[in-house]
Amino acid sequence: MPRAALLSINARVEGTVPSTWEDPSLVQVWGPRYNVYAVAARDLPVFTLGRLPDGGKTRQKAEHLAARLRAFLGEGRMRYDDAGQALGVHGNALRYAALTGTLAIRWEGARRPTVWIVAPPEIDAAQATLELARRYLHVFGPATPEGFARWAGIGAKKAAGAFDDLGDARIPVQTPSGAAWILGKDEATIREPPEPAAPARLLPSGDAYTLGMTSADRALLVPDAKRRGELWTPRVWPGALLVAGDVVGTWRRAEGAVRIQTWQRLSGAAREAVVAEAESMPLPGPSGQIVVHWD
Repeated sequence: MPRAALLSINARVEGTVPSTWEDPSLVQVWGPRYNVYAVAARDLPVFTLGRLPDGGKTRQKAEHLAARLRAFLGEGRMRYDDAGQALGVHGNALRYAALTGTLAIRWEGARRPTVWIVAPPEIDAAQATLELARRYLHVFGPATPEGFARWAGIGAKKAAGAFDDLGDARIPVQTPSGAAWILGKDEATIREPPEPAAPARLLPSGDAYTLGMTSADRALLVPDAKRRGELWTPRVWPGALLVAGDVVGTWRRAEGAVRIQTWQRLSGAAREAVVAEAESMPLPGPSGQIVVHWD
């Protein structure tokens, strides 16, 4: 979501400010699994059209809704529930129209999303799916077609076809979880010794680093099964606390209060690094200083 996207950017990019998520280079979409994503504006078709089924009722519904929205909205913008009511459908149904790559949204989290129509993509659905598979392998690799299907919310056959279409751009690897694939161009980077990890990072709920869609993925990050249940809960996930590159706890925020639950005793230096990281978060809401509470 947009606010979580802001914290994900902050964990990786220096100079992030509260308004970074509103930068014109970014756009919001109903992306994989119809969740809200903030992505590069030029990549809107990749994360939307790349998930359009090759045929069937879902594709028909997506194209039909997109055409009706274009005729109704024109160049205007409207809250998604109001637009849905005008078309005689539930607002959530408009998420299907996003599959055509012609729908953008703006959602601040507290209010309902605003929707509008954008120009049709310059690439076709097959090209978009191929690029989506390439992005998935680059970020989540080593990975499998099955993992791609779960992450993107597409059919297993479509996911496998996209991996096959990558051809020599991918190479097979063996991992602790079994056979998988990486992009050939990423091999050299993967073989390099890791750089020193940041002293502390607070990753938001749903961050790409902790999103692992399989139990094997999650076990690599958090070997203790009990602790995995505390990070990937049945309900709203907390954020992940990283110290020197390891997941060592969880965190949640309410206004200016950040509550941190650690799974091990932290050194004084580590605790100071965590507090400094929390206080540096570019949060637009809270006024005054962030206060860290330890559990």
